[in-house]
Amino acid sequence: MIKIAILGFGTVGSGVYEVLRKNAASAAKRAGEPVQVKYILDIRDFSSHPDAALFVNSIDPILEDPEIDTVVETIGGTKPAYFYVKSALEAGKNVCTSNKELVATHGAELLAIAVQHRVCFLFEASVGGGTPVITPLHQCLAANVISEVCGIVNGTTNFMLTKMEQEGMSFDEALKEAQNLGYAETIDPSADVDGIDACRKIAILASLVFGSEVHPENIPTRGIREVTAEDVYFTQKMKLAVKLIAYARRNEKAGFACGVEPMVLPAQSMMAGVSDVYNAVLVRGDMLGDTLFYGKGAGKLATASAVVADVIDAAKFGPSVHDSLFWAPTAPQKGKITDEAEHTYYVRVNNLDAGTLKADLGGVVLTLQHHNQTAVLTTPMTAKELEKRKEKLERDGIHVAIALKMLEV
Repeated sequence: MIKIAILGFGTVGSGVYEVLRKNAASAAKRAGEPVQVKYILDIRDFSSHPDAALFVNSIDPILEDPEIDTVVETIGGTKPAYFYVKSALEAGKNVCTSNKELVATHGAELLAIAVQHRVCFLFEASVGGGTPVITPLHQCLAANVISEVCGIVNGTTNFMLTKMEQEGMSFDEALKEAQNLGYAETIDPSADVDGIDACRKIAILASLVFGSEVHPENIPTRGIREVTAEDVYFTQKMKLAVKLIAYARRNEKAGFACGVEPMVLPAQSMMAGVSDVYNAVLVRGDMLGDTLFYGKGAGKLATASAVVADVIDAAKFGPSVHDSLFWAPTAPQKGKITDEAEHTYYVRVNNLDAGTLKADLGGVVLTLQHHNQTAVLTTPMTAKELEKRKEKLERDGIHVAIALKMLEV
């Protein structure tokens, strides 16, 4: 019998409990023995719950119980989750978590503790929700040198951009719809719309791919607040789609580049048609080429299913899983990780003076005008070169409202 404790009985924690009850036979078959929830830690009152006897409001009985094999952490954030997870690993218990902030911030340390104490620290659900990405990266694609991982890893912003594209909503209207449906926080949606959530996820993937810790604070991050209905109009005319993209790629000059930002994709791109709350992560390997992982990035049962899969893997493989699931701790670098590659840019300005625009921006291959706005596609240039050209436009009285890289995958 595999006995587990669930920390946090919110959306994901209750989902884990539900998955283990509904699919008990399947989980037992795959794990090799039944999986039983012995404790649920939550400080709220669950005295009226049918299984009220399982609830505790302290981590101590869980840490002190030798029967607990695995602890599932679904509290979120780092306080008190970090203390709980670290304590559980040091007590010789496996930990499975969906907590992206915890893994992005403390992953290297917690992985090292897991290896030291011969237990597992697993976090498939921290990136992609129910869509498996982490396990394929360190197991199925182990024969490949991964040169790039990029994609749509935040379902909320993808839902909003889909509404703006398909229904003509403004940013504010799309955000309100996302909040009404529970996809975005009603009080402070910045984790989604400002790219913070996506930044944490690409930090995890980059750390795994490159083998050394990539800190979220070093990743240039920008959300979708700048994207307007005008951009949707222009990009549709140009046969492009706007998506919030998180990326990490090897770079000959700087080692690697990472970032989170809204980008434009050609209509024929594999990710251009990914809509609603779905995620898509493209992995580029030297042997296999491009592989796309697609599925629901959020949702109670989708995310919970990934957590339960980790519980099963912990039982089946034990600490040997960390032969490949591991990255080395490194100190944060000064400043941001820069992208020195050349990109085609979509640029929108608040002016109809196409002549000055072409002269100052240079390398313009397509120009469209609408409602006293002009949008262009440039020839490839570096971000530094674009900044110089934007400064010249500003001096000539032309304000650059937005500039988006093109992702050609």
